[in-house]
Amino acid sequence: MPETVLVTGGTGYVGGWCVAELLRRGYRVRTTVRGHGKEQAVRDAVGTQVDAQDRLEFAIADLTADEGWDAAVSGADFVLHVASPMGGEGADPAALVAAARDGALRVVRAAAEAAVRRVVMTSAANTASPSSYTEDSITDETLWTDPEDPTLIPYRRSKTLAELAAWDYMATHDGPTELTTILPGAVFGPILTTGTIGSAGIIQQMLTGTMPGVPRIGLEIVDVRDLADIHIRAMTSPKAAGERFLATGEFAWMLDMARALREDLGEDGERVSTEEIPDDVVRADPAMSEIAPALGRRNRHSTAKAHTVLDWQPHPARESVIDCARSLLAHGVA
Repeated sequence: MPETVLVTGGTGYVGGWCVAELLRRGYRVRTTVRGHGKEQAVRDAVGTQVDAQDRLEFAIADLTADEGWDAAVSGADFVLHVASPMGGEGADPAALVAAARDGALRVVRAAAEAAVRRVVMTSAANTASPSSYTEDSITDETLWTDPEDPTLIPYRRSKTLAELAAWDYMATHDGPTELTTILPGAVFGPILTTGTIGSAGIIQQMLTGTMPGVPRIGLEIVDVRDLADIHIRAMTSPKAAGERFLATGEFAWMLDMARALREDLGEDGERVSTEEIPDDVVRADPAMSEIAPALGRRNRHSTAKAHTVLDWQPHPARESVIDCARSLLAHGVA
């Protein structure tokens, strides 16, 4: 019998690709959704990549509630905890932190009590970053963002505290379950569905012209297909137990991304602006207050550990950006 993997958040951009890649590699997959009405959408999205046959099933569970998690992990060999609340403009910071931390603990606790072999949890590269964006350096997994820094935006604090909570729980749990965390950068690449496009929305805004200019922001780009791959490598590698892995990819300025879209897409890229928004304009706009600290920053992360331990080789950043754009165009949302 093939091994069974629980993936949290199968309706999500990253979760959907994890489900598809696991099925492609022969696993049985169970994925969580918040209601039965979401099941067909996941089947349709995954079906664009692989024939699931009878190897895909669903569990009803929500990160904000205790119900359903024991059943979700029952009989699973592995868990990929990918889902996480994103928040948004106006979101209550304390509620965002609580939802991320408590959701992670629900999943990790249920997995440990069911003696799942390993949990691979999606964290974020900004949990392994200098608390201030003013430093210009290359950092690795040994660094932890200071969650008490008052300048941290709520999303960074929530991801850091959620990962810390998971590690703290595992340190006190006496059982066979292992934990590994993956710390991605900005996720681009093809979408499976228009239902949840995640960070691909940045490319969508560029293509549709709703982003009138680009801020002086640099992103470490990881392809969503490579992110699914590193989750599975971390799930199966004996050396990955108890480790954090950065999965950030190449660094690119948003202006370079915009120019690549204009150069490679022809008429489809005509609405992409290659005008850079002055820093003072960004800082004066309340809608862009959360990105203002990142203006001009060049702090980057090392993925040497992922290359060495997991033999992980990601796509070039430009390829991920262009593939993302072409996918959005093909789905009619750009």
